[in-house]
Amino acid sequence: MATKPPTGDPVQDAPQVTPPKHAAAGLPAIGHTLRIAQQQMGLARTARTLLKVNQKDGFDCPGCAWPEGDKRHTAEFCENGAKAVAEEATLRRVTPEFFAAHPLADLATRSGYWLGQQGRITRPMYLPEGGDRYEAVSWDRAFAIIAEELNALGSPDEALFYTSGRTSNEAAFLFQLFAREFGTNNLPDCSNMCHESSGSALTETIGIGKGSVSLEDLHQAELIIVAGQNPGTNHPRMLSALEQAKAAGAKIISVNPLPEAGLERFKNPQTPLGMLRGTALNDLFLQIRIGGDQALFRLLNKLVIETEGATDEAFIREHTHGYEDLAAAAKEADWDETLTATGLTRPEIERALAMILASKRTIVCWAMGLTQHKHSVATIREVVNLLLLRGDIGRPGAGVCPVRGHSNVQGDRTMGIFERPAPAFLDALDKEFGITSPRGHGYDVVRSIQAMRDGRAKVLFAMGGNFVGATPDTDVTEAAIRRTALTVHVSTKLNRSHAVTGRRALILPTLGRTDKDVQATGRQFVTVEDSMGMVHASRGNLAPASPHLLSEPAIVARMARAVLGPHSTTPWEEFERDYATVRDRISRVVPGFEDFNARAARPEGFRLPHAPRDERRFPTRTGRANFTAAPVEYPRVPQGRLLLQTLRSHDQYNTTIYGLDDRYRGITGGRRVVMVNPADAAELGLADGSYTDLVSEWKDGVERRAPGFRVVHYPTARGCAAAYYPETNVLVPLDSTADTSNTPASKSVVVRFEPA
Repeated sequence: MATKPPTGDPVQDAPQVTPPKHAAAGLPAIGHTLRIAQQQMGLARTARTLLKVNQKDGFDCPGCAWPEGDKRHTAEFCENGAKAVAEEATLRRVTPEFFAAHPLADLATRSGYWLGQQGRITRPMYLPEGGDRYEAVSWDRAFAIIAEELNALGSPDEALFYTSGRTSNEAAFLFQLFAREFGTNNLPDCSNMCHESSGSALTETIGIGKGSVSLEDLHQAELIIVAGQNPGTNHPRMLSALEQAKAAGAKIISVNPLPEAGLERFKNPQTPLGMLRGTALNDLFLQIRIGGDQALFRLLNKLVIETEGATDEAFIREHTHGYEDLAAAAKEADWDETLTATGLTRPEIERALAMILASKRTIVCWAMGLTQHKHSVATIREVVNLLLLRGDIGRPGAGVCPVRGHSNVQGDRTMGIFERPAPAFLDALDKEFGITSPRGHGYDVVRSIQAMRDGRAKVLFAMGGNFVGATPDTDVTEAAIRRTALTVHVSTKLNRSHAVTGRRALILPTLGRTDKDVQATGRQFVTVEDSMGMVHASRGNLAPASPHLLSEPAIVARMARAVLGPHSTTPWEEFERDYATVRDRISRVVPGFEDFNARAARPEGFRLPHAPRDERRFPTRTGRANFTAAPVEYPRVPQGRLLLQTLRSHDQYNTTIYGLDDRYRGITGGRRVVMVNPADAAELGLADGSYTDLVSEWKDGVERRAPGFRVVHYPTARGCAAAYYPETNVLVPLDSTADTSNTPASKSVVVRFEPA
């Protein structure tokens, strides 16, 4: 039987700490999954819902973007995916009576965990100017309010249209179409905060900002390097692919400042032997200092170049540009500086080199540990250099694998959610719809916050997500949002963003992935694109949480009709009635989606074209794959300070907090903890179990403080610390971003410790 939501926030004053685990999944994961699902959904609904997750006739998990193979397990989900589904399919409800009992000032004091546990929002809600709490509002009135504010702006560029990665292809395409017909390219999205660095680096080097591998490639690889990624918590189903690769003889190197249980041993819950013994995954663990990855890969590239016969000379000659520049830069790589930058030993790097040289098919996977530093784009370019030297782009079992975090974040970008769209995309959009899209670049997330702060942006419309919880420099961001005239959030559940508003605010409740979507022409489905470029359908199977919900495509279509009025010739009403008409238009605008409706109807979906993978054709400015030779950078940390990375707990997905435990790291009952190497803690006088304030240091001299963190002695890399976000987002300066991509540098925060 499902349980009621908590009435009060749990006390987190005394987190309990035990030694970290050395294996992931297994029986504990099954038990935790069933307990959470039962609390939110009850037993019967749990079975009915979870058995449809990631199935060909079911719905795509609202969690991560890891792909499915053609053959599906009956239980094709992981522990954290089940948590995401349970929170969306919950029987708990947030009604107008809830908002009447909880004024905005009360919501603002609540934790993200408490807000998320309250359940599904059932009615559109409106916070009037000067009001102290949300009140129910009709859909027509909600859209009229949006139209009032948008049409009163001095320029369309005073509006911001943010997208979360859970938005479907159909909704994302309509959303960007509306924004551009309205007159702006201000389309910030969650990619700006995560894999923007990957897209920037890959577009320059191989010509397409996506990974080049398939699930089958992982199974065929001889060497898989997992850098700056914790798949055991963030992409648990990836562990099954690594296990299969190991069974076929692959070696695995992990590069990370923290040891992670999932890469030590995976206890596959799909098999009895897997649950009992598990599979050791790591062959080599390189415990690198935060931000030292570029230096590591540059030295490896030098050593590959210096090893006779180690480079693929034919591939370099026929398909690449810039080899001489890289070779000259690599020649300058210095062992001593690299050991300082990385914290590694010479034998460790030499062993990694030997494994690289022994492999004929290498894949490098990475996530936020590589993308959220000042020098992230240069780091990822250096990863690409290694693969190009070895000819490991465009052949089976080899390539680049940026592992996306949210279930359709890659698809949203494909659909045109981008503040810097390609002219060819805009030309196709304009031809199809008879509009004139703006050509000037819009604002990304960081520039959107700056625009709100400076009074240049006055309306924030967020299609899903938790903008306040996901963004850096919390105090600055919240103050900026409060300067706006209107904030609008399309949401399924409550989060911190609903408590930080403009002068007026709207919450528009929408269908989730698990919900059945029925429009005027009948039952609908939507599509998503996974991390490896596969597009497939998603069909919810549950009755919606309330009869007052609208789907995301319906919300965009009705908003567009209210804002643009009769002058728009775009058939918005038709798009709401039948999503197939949206897919027809996508097929004529977005390359690779030809005959979209017929291909989306296939149970297995279809793979998008990828020129470097499919043809060894590189659509870059040179027409070849580009070697690069950026100067090597790594963070320098003053004496008495540590370098902090923000990260997730195991009871967390992005900013959604499912619980207060981090089981694999041995932390329970609280989230305000900071993990510090015992040797560093001894030097700084930080006793295990003591409490400290974290204070970040940045060149602007502003004090940014996160108070009251319990010190946990933990086997991090020397000179490094780790703590959970969003609690530590307050420490990340808004202007501390990656070169080129402008991604917040949330993995490279210099902090000092002061008594709590």
